[in-house]
Amino acid sequence: MKLIAPDYYNSFSCIASACRHSCCVGWDIAVDEDTYEYYKTVGGALGEKLKKSISVTDEGACFAVDKNLRCPFLQADGLCEIICSLGEGALCNICADHPRFRNYFADRTEIGLGLSCEAAAKLILSKKEKTKLIVLEDDGVNEQADEEETALLKFTDNLFAIAQDREFTVEERTENLCDFCGFDLPDMSFAEWAEFYSLLERLDKEWEEKLELLKSTNHFFIEAEFQTAFEQLLVYFLYRHMPSALYDGDVVSKVGFAIISVKIIAAIFSQLECKSIDTLADLARMYSAEIEYSDENPERIFEII
Repeated sequence: MKLIAPDYYNSFSCIASACRHSCCVGWDIAVDEDTYEYYKTVGGALGEKLKKSISVTDEGACFAVDKNLRCPFLQADGLCEIICSLGEGALCNICADHPRFRNYFADRTEIGLGLSCEAAAKLILSKKEKTKLIVLEDDGVNEQADEEETALLKFTDNLFAIAQDREFTVEERTENLCDFCGFDLPDMSFAEWAEFYSLLERLDKEWEEKLELLKSTNHFFIEAEFQTAFEQLLVYFLYRHMPSALYDGDVVSKVGFAIISVKIIAAIFSQLECKSIDTLADLARMYSAEIEYSDENPERIFEII
């Protein structure tokens, strides 16, 4: 079994207190059973705080966030009290793993970094070279991918090649992807997409402001200096979402999701007064948090595509 990742994966590190959009705010943070049992053994003042700060329901244990949706262990300096007191090994699984995602095949696990993390978003979008997939680990056990997995992996390789073909603009590459897959996106204006997105599950009120910008956009255009960043964005969405086609057999909705996500981010970005990799990374981070990290929103977009 191999562990596969984009070649920027090992360059990632959490920026901790320097993070402006902490993953310890605004989310339900589940505590896995093994870690919960360990927390019960912690003594002293921290142990008491752990007992008081974990809520248990039929669905499992989670940290009881405060009225500002902050984890009770997020200190004023932006650092985690659990890490500061007990070390990183004491984190629950979801905290230790964020912002990573995984997709599973018979012969490999593909791992990546989610855009909802501002450090990951900037790392991905700042990359100038074409993203390649590398083997991080190989235990030597040669499992065989089945016929369906092999076909999807080969198909995805072709999508990557089109998405990274720098003889074309990113705008042209999105059209080439549609042609290759033999489909057209829904005939909707950006204003109509904005209305559709406004009906999806919402996380941050600031996202509403971005959708208002989308309503006033009439074109899809990416300036030359940001072409490579949007290429990385397109490849990211393909890498993250194509494997889910194994479960429903629908490759079109996954390719379409990648394309419309890039188009919407580009359209909003075109309306910003300050354009830089930093502002693009922040916009991509917000889009990912609002859309990808909802259980419901990607499915609704897949359906309309």
